[in-house]
Amino acid sequence: MQFTSEILPDLIMAVAETIEQNAEEVTVLDQAIGDGDHVTNLQRGLNALIPLNAELAQLEWAQALQKIGMTLLSTMGGASGSLFGTLFISMSKAVNDRVEINSNDVSEILIQGVEAVKKRGKSDAGEKTMLDVLIPVSESMKQGVEAAITLPDLLENICQTAVEGMESTRNMLATKGRASYLEEKSIGHIDAGARTSQLMICAIVGVFKDQAKD
Repeated sequence: MQFTSEILPDLIMAVAETIEQNAEEVTVLDQAIGDGDHVTNLQRGLNALIPLNAELAQLEWAQALQKIGMTLLSTMGGASGSLFGTLFISMSKAVNDRVEINSNDVSEILIQGVEAVKKRGKSDAGEKTMLDVLIPVSESMKQGVEAAITLPDLLENICQTAVEGMESTRNMLATKGRASYLEEKSIGHIDAGARTSQLMICAIVGVFKDQAKD
């Protein structure tokens, strides 16, 4: 199934809504081992994207992803803004001149975006960050595409993998960010960035599921 950038407004609104619905929970997670401002920063970026929905829907994928990345980079601030900006800007470079993309394209683009985030954050899986969701999700998607599983099964696997990745951070020792200063006290808490990454991925999956039904 092929998708154009016209789907972006639906994706952005779905992400904004799920973050709003879970903002209180994520703030509590972040206050436990972080700065407590993760949701505020994320919502600032999302609120800057919403007015751009109509414009984004008319752009080619590379231009749209580049604009999303630059907007997040300039509005979110903090480590999250840098990482999310890097993710989308890198994906924009990977998408080349494709007007329509399918699951195989998304897999390739996501892998390159995640690799860029790893380099920018000098981090990897197992360090109690958003990468504990993004890395397994990109790997799961690649495996699913290579195995030629159905789109509904692929989407289901992606969301389930995101949930498992988020849950895995609970028993990890934080080695990045403010949480790393807590050392062993960081164990027992889910990482806020992993939780929001999971929420956003599952919200995006929901939109693609609906589109696939039409």
